[in-house]
Amino acid sequence: MQSIPSPSISYVDLGPVRVHFYALFILAGIVLAIWLANRRLKARGADGGLALDVALWTVPIGIIGARIFHVLTHTNDYFYDGADLTAVFRVWEGGIAIYGGLIGGAFGAWLGARSAGIKFWSFADAVAPGILLAQALGRWGNYFNQELFGLPTDLPWGLQIDPGNQAIPQGLPTETLFHPTFIYESIWSLIGVALLLWLDRKYELRWGKLFGLYLVFYSIGRVWTESLRIDPSDIILGLRTNIWSALFGIAIGLAIFFVQRMRHPGLETTVYLPGKGPKALDVAPDALDSEPK
Repeated sequence: MQSIPSPSISYVDLGPVRVHFYALFILAGIVLAIWLANRRLKARGADGGLALDVALWTVPIGIIGARIFHVLTHTNDYFYDGADLTAVFRVWEGGIAIYGGLIGGAFGAWLGARSAGIKFWSFADAVAPGILLAQALGRWGNYFNQELFGLPTDLPWGLQIDPGNQAIPQGLPTETLFHPTFIYESIWSLIGVALLLWLDRKYELRWGKLFGLYLVFYSIGRVWTESLRIDPSDIILGLRTNIWSALFGIAIGLAIFFVQRMRHPGLETTVYLPGKGPKALDVAPDALDSEPK
């Protein structure tokens, strides 16, 4: 039977330092997201390095938000009689909730954008394709951790999981293969990167409209992949918490797109806040923001 084998290791020891592949994929994704956002901001007249300035706020607050959200939606994994509560802080073992990261990251981006003198929505639109790129790469950390797999399958790309994995339901044969949902989500995210870049080139989506479409696109795919997963999760009204998160993501994304479309039908003339950009940009105020294209 054809199948995808799982890695036998999830880290390497470099002297006294243990390096987890999960962390490496997350960090690599962050670097690529910042690089792409910086290129996109520069193409819109911003100084180089502004994306990094904002990311210094966005990344740490986003990671904290992602971990808190994961723990709160998987309480049975962390809070029980005899539980080791230090596991709450062991992020390198897995457990980063993307929606929690978006909530924390949005707050961090708002703080960072104000500090850097650029508009929050300008940064959000610039980084939206990069977030999907980071998610596509970061999901491969789940592969090395043998987590976030789906229902049993006999498809040729079924995933082998070590029989002792605690996420496997009891009673399944040891040779059972599983849907590699992390691969599905990675492919979906890469498609989203191409789609968002194309839409932005064609329609010049600004004022958070592209970010709204990012939320809609990613969340649609997340509803599908989350419905296949079998790892433990808190259930609310018969649905996994991350499915509820994805449904809220779709609703919020649509609201952002249509509200900002009504509020700002015109072109965005500058990514800078008033009085913060180069003089050449400050001379052209955002008077055109309310004018139709």
